[in-house]
Amino acid sequence: MKKHKKNMEHRSFVKGYQAAVQGRSLAVLPYQENSPMAFHWARGWREGREDYWNGFNQYSFQQKAASL
Repeated sequence: MKKHKKNMEHRSFVKGYQAAVQGRSLAVLPYQENSPMAFHWARGWREGREDYWNGFNQYSFQQKAASL
């Protein structure tokens, strides 16, 4: 069975979401600005921060991260 390549943009989004949930700042962007990876990471970070502000608990974060 062949392995599928992982979608790097999706992975970047998930990592950004997890960073927001852990309380990390948007300033710790691990990619160069103006790159597609930075865009997806920041998009994930914003969604994670919004969920955090809306009162999601740790269990909800884990479920959502697993489904992404």
